[in-house]
Amino acid sequence: MRKSEVHAAESVACLNQALNHLKDIWEEIGIPEDQRLQRTDTVKMHVKNLLDMMIAEEENLRKRLLTSIDSCRKELDVLCKELHLPPYEEEEGLTILQMEKDIRTSLKVMIKQKSQRVQELKTLRKQDEDLSDVLCSSLYTFDMTSVPTLEELEAYRNHLSVLSKEKDHRHAEFVALKKQIICCMEDLEQMPDTSFERDVVCEDEDAFCLSAENITALKTLLNRLESRKTENEALCSTYRSRIQDLWERLQVPQEDREILTEHMTTSKKRNMNALQAEVQHLEELKIKNIRNVVEAVRTEMTLYWNMCFYNPDQREAFTPYCSDDFTEELLSLHEEEILRLKKQYEDHKELYKGVTNWQDNWTLFQELEKKATDPSRFNNRGGNLLKEEKQRADLQKSLPKLEKSLKSQIDLWEEEQGCEFLVHGQKFLQFVQEQWAQYNTEKEREKLERQMKKSKQTEEDMLYGTSLRTPSKRRLCATPTPGKTRKVARRSSVCRRTFYFKGPILAMRTPGRGRTPRGLDQNKENMSHLSGALRSMAASPQRNISMNSVASSYSEFAVNFYLFVLFICYIPLFASVSILSFSLTHMQYSGL
Repeated sequence: MRKSEVHAAESVACLNQALNHLKDIWEEIGIPEDQRLQRTDTVKMHVKNLLDMMIAEEENLRKRLLTSIDSCRKELDVLCKELHLPPYEEEEGLTILQMEKDIRTSLKVMIKQKSQRVQELKTLRKQDEDLSDVLCSSLYTFDMTSVPTLEELEAYRNHLSVLSKEKDHRHAEFVALKKQIICCMEDLEQMPDTSFERDVVCEDEDAFCLSAENITALKTLLNRLESRKTENEALCSTYRSRIQDLWERLQVPQEDREILTEHMTTSKKRNMNALQAEVQHLEELKIKNIRNVVEAVRTEMTLYWNMCFYNPDQREAFTPYCSDDFTEELLSLHEEEILRLKKQYEDHKELYKGVTNWQDNWTLFQELEKKATDPSRFNNRGGNLLKEEKQRADLQKSLPKLEKSLKSQIDLWEEEQGCEFLVHGQKFLQFVQEQWAQYNTEKEREKLERQMKKSKQTEEDMLYGTSLRTPSKRRLCATPTPGKTRKVARRSSVCRRTFYFKGPILAMRTPGRGRTPRGLDQNKENMSHLSGALRSMAASPQRNISMNSVASSYSEFAVNFYLFVLFICYIPLFASVSILSFSLTHMQYSGL
């Protein structure tokens, strides 16, 4: 049994107990039966009225619940449409009270969602209005009378995020442009003229409209100011260059130049005015000192002629250079020519510097080559010999590389100019080839001279038995090898053994030791006499030699005869050495 039924049974029992209690009271009092009935009816009426009233109240509650359910259902249907949600579905098996509670709870939730969306839409719209005011852009298109969906709110937020970033970007760009504009105006010493310029420079940064048109106008203003600033700087640079030229030509003292020190570095309006006034002043002085100015220009022109490697014909082509009629027209012609020369040099500075560098390196290379053949360089005590050799080797490698680079530049120059590149009237590459050819010829000539000198020394050694030694770094190409020397020595010994002379034999050392034979030390007078006689025989081998005319004593005769025998023996050796030296030299020049 349910609790409600138990409670109902208890209520009925309670009512019966009450009636029985009233009946007992009435009996005890002695109320008649008819009055008892009347009183019982009255109790019944009271109970019935109370129950009817309670039933009516509960019936009203049921009706209110049903009414609330219907009303909530209608509101839920509307909210679901506004919030773009699916229709509300009730759970089955619920009582009226549970159903009303669930519907009412769902209704509150949807009402809260609608309120939040509407409020967020208002907030986003306010942000949109603020950004639109700053950026001077239109508002986001949206129906403010409807409840936005979650997707629409997200799209609105993204749109405002983009606008906010654009605002920050434009504000940063505006601040940077404003700073540059103020700097340019200060350099130009210019005040804001238009209302727009005053808004940019004088007004608060947050009050400036950051529209795309205003940013474009700012850039245009900055470009215009920078153009004027660039023009002023270029004009000031021109003034400074002109002033420097006139200072040099007019020989202006240093103390007068220092007055313009400040104006020679900055390019503001007052600096430009000061430079312009100085140029006018110097131009007036130039007219008064036109002769000195022309001569100064000619000196500078000669310098550029040298740097551009002009030959005499090219220099003589400028006929005003030799004129003595010092007029403004003559000065003007000179100034035009010097400007042309400067431009030509600046346009091809790398090429001219490269040619000058090659000439300097070539001169240094030739100097080092001359030092390499100087015997006194072996007296080196400070390591200069090693440095010179290393420098010479580096130059020998770097010069061809520099020539190759210059050839590329010269080819490009000739293609642009349509004429040949000349250095002092001669094609540079041809000049380089001639220098190398002359260098190689000189090297071969020096080598031949050394070989001839060595051959001559060898002949003298064979003839006189002496050897004058000179410092030599390496053996000459005509010097016989040790094996050949031994063969020549054996041939000499055979020649000596062929002739037998009975008499005092003088002990002779082999040629090339640089010492006098012992036997000859005993009779120096005869030795000097014999030396002269031997030279005479060597100078004229076909001459009829008389022994009696050479020596007047037996001792002299013995010495002279012995030397004569040696001379006869050495003739084949001398011929062999000469032929061998000539053959080796010929083979070397032939490249064998």
